[in-house]
Amino acid sequence: MVFEPHNQISRARNRGAQAAEGEWLLFIDADCLPTPDLFYDFKEIIERGDVLAGGSTIAPEGSLQFRIAIHAWNALSRMTRWAAGSFVFCERCAFAELHGFSEELYASEEIELFGRLKDLARRRGKSIEILHRHPLRTSERKLLLYRRGELLGFLVKFVLRPGRTVRSPADCKPWYDGRR
Repeated sequence: MVFEPHNQISRARNRGAQAAEGEWLLFIDADCLPTPDLFYDFKEIIERGDVLAGGSTIAPEGSLQFRIAIHAWNALSRMTRWAAGSFVFCERCAFAELHGFSEELYASEEIELFGRLKDLARRRGKSIEILHRHPLRTSERKLLLYRRGELLGFLVKFVLRPGRTVRSPADCKPWYDGRR
């Protein structure tokens, strides 16, 4: 077990990566339920040898709001090759070369990392893959904990000033205000 005293997703993931062993890193959020089939897909994709990193689509379960948001995210994820932070895999050497997740960010750190990973994959002649045959099951916990206005407030801030918003834990309340 690894402990990171500073409450920040990027730092926690980076500390976990430092302690991990092996040629590949896999980051899975605690409120997710990967299936054995998803792990099998992950194993197959890394054994191909032409993939640098990737992620998984998310199972559209739960409330109508959540399902709509997840369908939209899955389409965007597959089109842009951005992985949801809930399931991220990467060659250890690529992660180390890029210095991992940006510790300047309190949200969207996986999107920023995948921008750098895509550049590195192009230079190395490898690909970024978003697994989709067996989507990751995840919780709609945040939608249940926060009022619609709170979540929309974050989205408005993010749209109006994205760089500033994701660098502020105060602006990223759904991840850092302690509600569980």
